[in-house]
Amino acid sequence: MVYRKTPAVQARLDAQSALIVQAATRVLSGAGFAGLSMAAVAAEAGVATGTVYRHFDGKSELVSAVFRKVVAHEVAAVTAAAAAPDSRGSAVERVSAAVETFAGRALKNPKLAYVLLVEPVDTAVDAERLHFRRAFAEAFESAIADGVTRGELPGQDARTSAAALVGAIGEVLAGPLSEAPHGESVVPELVSFAMRALGVRADQSAAGARENQELSDADA
Repeated sequence: MVYRKTPAVQARLDAQSALIVQAATRVLSGAGFAGLSMAAVAAEAGVATGTVYRHFDGKSELVSAVFRKVVAHEVAAVTAAAAAPDSRGSAVERVSAAVETFAGRALKNPKLAYVLLVEPVDTAVDAERLHFRRAFAEAFESAIADGVTRGELPGQDARTSAAALVGAIGEVLAGPLSEAPHGESVVPELVSFAMRALGVRADQSAAGARENQELSDADA
């Protein structure tokens, strides 16, 4: 007879698995992928190394679980930033907000962001990274496509432009994240680059910046 876990047992196992993923996230934030080991995660979680292996077959599976949890949260934040709150949300505002959110959040936890974006990892983990890069691109794609439809952006393939922006942002952040995480000009420079890449005129960008400031002042 096959043993079936009771709901209570499954709940305890799920809680322990979540605890291990949280511990792995902290280890990655401090030591990166190269410095993570199952023993280090076990020590951080306060469990035996064997317990970690009961939940995850190895380092790749564990880090993939971290990617699924952490990056899903980041994708949700960028998607929310790129969504138009109302009819006033222009393509310039939406893309600017998405870039600021993407890059700004990465720079707040540079070591972990470096792992998620560019650090050399195992093939299985890299597959998770590719999946979420596509998810990030979809957030930008929606705003770009709406901008083209509404005549706010010049004609272009929204999917290609979105993928190119995500790739460029990740490439630019690779330097600040690994070498100089305190560069205050990185985020505004990325926003400016995104606008130029999408064919936004300088006067459009300036108008969008003024509207963003007016909305921020009104909310204050």
